[in-house]
Amino acid sequence: MDLELVLRLAAFLGIFAALACWEKLAPARSLAAPRWARWRANLGLAVVNTFIARLLVPGSAIAFAAFVAAGGWGLLNTLVLPGWAMMVAGVVLLDLVVYFQHVLFHSVPLLTRLHAVHHADPDFDLTTGIRFHPLEVLISLLIKLAAIAALGIPAPAVLAFEVVLNATAMFNHANVSLPRWMEPWVRRLLVTPDMHRIHHSVLAAERNSNYGFCLSWWDRLLGTYTASPRGDLDIGLAEWRDQRSTATLRGVLGMPFVRAQ
Repeated sequence: MDLELVLRLAAFLGIFAALACWEKLAPARSLAAPRWARWRANLGLAVVNTFIARLLVPGSAIAFAAFVAAGGWGLLNTLVLPGWAMMVAGVVLLDLVVYFQHVLFHSVPLLTRLHAVHHADPDFDLTTGIRFHPLEVLISLLIKLAAIAALGIPAPAVLAFEVVLNATAMFNHANVSLPRWMEPWVRRLLVTPDMHRIHHSVLAAERNSNYGFCLSWWDRLLGTYTASPRGDLDIGLAEWRDQRSTATLRGVLGMPFVRAQ
């Protein structure tokens, strides 16, 4: 447990620092709201989420995966595969689960109210990638545990996926752009900031596309890929524009329980 926390925290801090520097040196867009006000809300939300998840769901997904493996549960535990294949299959399957989970949060009205906290961010930068309501985080955790049990994801694959998902979530929400010559090559495999930024459009047709967090394959294969915005990209939700609700910790915690503006 201690090693898991150290690895995840080290990866988070290192990637956060690198992306923050990149955003400062070469931002893709001008920010509409004061950076530090938004960061206090978004980072505060991440701290609250970590505390609540540890309090209400003791242990970790990695420990649960070890328990599942010991019991021989799940799809992968019924197959005879080398260790590296189990690792790759586990990471890819969990990424597919996150894709479908994301679609679910855009399709079920009650879940959409929770997910609106993420989309109502008036700007789009690396902290948007960790901006989720605590109830959404808890539901996501339960979905992940169910997937680990059903699919038999090995513990090393769960750890790798946790680190990769956290890193790519910050990367594809970062206020940066890859060089033009590099963008199409990277986008063939990974979700890039320019690809995922479209998903944060105020236009519903654009928002309901590009659901992937890590691998870009799923959107292409399942018909939810949008290559570019229709025009100038407007970020956020039209019904949530008051920054007292969208850019303060108290405001974002209460968003699902109040009427949209």
